[in-house]
This record gives sequence, C-alpha cells and structure tokens, in this order.
Amino acid sequence: MSTTAPTLPQRAAEARTAERSLLSLGVTIVLAAYILLGLSTDATIPLATLVFGGALAILAALGHLTIRRFVPNADPVLFPIAFLLNGLGLVLVRRVDLAEGSALAVAQTTWTVVGIGAFAVTLLFLRDHRRLARYSYTLGLVTILLLLLPRLPFIGAEVNGARLWIRVLGMSFQPGEVAKITLVVFLAGYLERKRALLSVATQRLGPLLLPPPRHLGPVLLAGLAAVGVLVLQRDLGSALLFLGIFVVMLYVATGRIAYPLVGLVSFSVGAVLAYQLFAHVRVRFAVWLDPWSDINDTGYQIAQATFALGTGGMTGTGLGLGRPDRIPFAATDFVFAVLGEELGLLGATAVLVGFVLLIARGYKTALAAVDEVGSLLAAGLTSILALQVFIIVGGVTRLVPLTGITLPFMSYGGSSLVANYVLLALLLVVSNDARRAGRPPR
Repeated sequence: MSTTAPTLPQRAAEARTAERSLLSLGVTIVLAAYILLGLSTDATIPLATLVFGGALAILAALGHLTIRRFVPNADPVLFPIAFLLNGLGLVLVRRVDLAEGSALAVAQTTWTVVGIGAFAVTLLFLRDHRRLARYSYTLGLVTILLLLLPRLPFIGAEVNGARLWIRVLGMSFQPGEVAKITLVVFLAGYLERKRALLSVATQRLGPLLLPPPRHLGPVLLAGLAAVGVLVLQRDLGSALLFLGIFVVMLYVATGRIAYPLVGLVSFSVGAVLAYQLFAHVRVRFAVWLDPWSDINDTGYQIAQATFALGTGGMTGTGLGLGRPDRIPFAATDFVFAVLGEELGLLGATAVLVGFVLLIARGYKTALAAVDEVGSLLAAGLTSILALQVFIIVGGVTRLVPLTGITLPFMSYGGSSLVANYVLLALLLVVSNDARRAGRPPR
C-alpha cells in the first residue's frame, strides 16, 4: 500500500500545530514557576497570576499567529524555546525584585512586549532574506556607526563604568546589540560574493596560506574596526563576541582552517595587549584565577555566585528561597547564578539544554538553507547566541574570565531582548525558505 508525501500546506499546518503545542507547554511551565515563586512569600496564589498568565498567552499567541501568517513553513521549535527562556527570565528577574525591593520585572515585561512587536514587524516587512545582501556594504558602515554612537556627546551615556549606551528622550539603548546583527548581515552578503576568491590561497603568512589582500582586505578592515572600537570602549566581552562571529563566518564560508588559526593567534595577542594596557582586565584575570584572595572587594561578585551555585546543589533551594540579593548585578550578568541556586543543577542543566536545542535548530537551518546568503546568515546569527551563552555561563562558573555579556532572552536588558527577537525572526525567515523548498540539511 503506497502513501503519498504530505503537500506543502499540510507540512505547514503540521509545523504550526506542533509550535502551538510547544508554546502551550512553555506558557504552562513559566506560569507554574511564577506561582511557585509567589507561594514562597505567601500561602496563597498571587493575585497577579491571572494577569501574568494572560499576558504570556497573548504574547505567545501574537508571535504564533504572525509566524502562521508570514512564515508558515518555518521551524516550529525556534520560537517556543526562545519564548520559554524569555518567560523563565521574567520569573528570575521578578525573584531578584522580591529580594532587592527593585522593580525590574515591570520594565523587562514591557521590553518583552516591544521585543515581540519588533519580531512581528521584522516578519511583516522582510519576506526574503536575500534582499538584505543588497545592502551589505551599507550595513557594514552602519555597524561601525552604531558602535561609535555611545562616544558622541549629549546622547552617549555611561552605565556602571562602561560607555556603551545612548540616551534619547529619557530612554537608554545599547546600539552594540543591533550592531551584532548588522555585522552578520554584512559578512553574509560580502562572503557570499567573495566566497570562491577567499577560498583560494595564494599569499603565504608564515606556515599559513591566505587569499589575496584585495579580497580579504575589506572584510578584515570591517572586522578589525568593529573590534577596535569595542576595545577602545573597554567592552572586551563584546569585542571577543565580534571576533568570534567574524572567525566563524569566515570558516563557514571557505572551510579553510587558516582562518580559525589566525583568529586564535589574534585573540591571544589581543588578550596579552589588553592585559598590559587595561588595569580592569588584569583585575578580572586575577579574580578568575583566585577570587578568594580578595573576597570582600574585587572577588566578591564571583565568590557570591560560586556560593550560590554550591548552595543550590542538585535540586536547588526552591524558587524564592535563595539569596540573590547577595550577588551584585544578579538580574543582568549573574542571572544564571540565581537560576543555579534556586533550581539547582537540574534546573540549570534544563535551561542549558534549551539553549543547546535552540542553537542546534539554528545551525540546522543554516545547513538546510536554499542559498549561500541564507546559510551564512543563519550560521552567523546562531553563532551570536552560542558565543554569548558560552561567554556568560563560562564566566559565571569560572570556566573563563568574566565579561559583561547578557544571557540571551533571560538576563535583564531591553536592548538585548529586542535584538534577540529580531535575530530570531531572521532565522525563521531563512528556515521558512528552506522548509518550503523541502531541502534536507546537507
């Protein structure tokens, strides 16, 4: 008995049904976490539970309906995982509010609404990701301008010792979050056009063979300019992120091992120079090696995070029963430590598995893309998420020196959240084309 393959509308309907089910599960998990947090402070279910649950359901439905309307064939797993991580982040930020008496959760919820709105607008106006490649050089210039904006008088603002923000009409925004996306779009467009030329090595640099400078020069100039601006602003965490994106996309485009090797050497040289030039880099390196030698001053933050992770053990203290108020900047840089203390190793591992699934589906989208621009775009955007998770989780757990980067979708920060939802929308556009064409991952 023969069976016919499902048609394109059938596949789209199945994908969206799966997405709706996963979103329902995600909303239920987040709402249960919110109720448990409320019960930790009062014996009754919080009165705001209905409002919080309704808001989550409306935002999830808005995202789902937008996907169904504009990218019906897109991957059904990407949006539910991102929304689940965002929801758990809201619960953890609320937990910090209860401990510190702050009101960050209200602002983060507002930014979630803005992020979903930006997500919907991106899907509304960008039907074909290949259109972005036409503006690759322009977006390369925009990347540099965005990174320079915080240096301008009147609008540039310094927050917690770092001049990475602009303030307009009483609102603060970090343009570097948008610059990550524009850098990836520039690299995707440029590398798609120059891929063949960059894959042919004719110039020798020591033991390595590299392409002619006239082809490699523009992309090197853009990458070094972006990293250089960030170094001057002393935002070394973002500089490492940009360098990582740059190296990953060059390697994906050409398959030449020389690029990662050159990137590793460049990073090593840059790390040594930064250690020599910047006192705060030397402090962070010393704290990474031994936070206990100055536990009441420079090592206090990472030491408290380590205590929190240790206190959490396997199953955690329970939502609302930890001490996030002892960790400086718990809602931003150290939200993973709050998670590890109150949900334990099991909860932290579950969240990391969520990130792994999100990243794996992103790279699967890159492998299945119908064109080189889509493949490079999806690989670059997914690498942003992967590198950010590695850098911040590695910093909190003392695997690598700590740098100030947000945990995607979970840390407090409107700029990061909105940019990540735009990133997710771009991934869905590429995925929609790939799945509509029925192309399996290569």
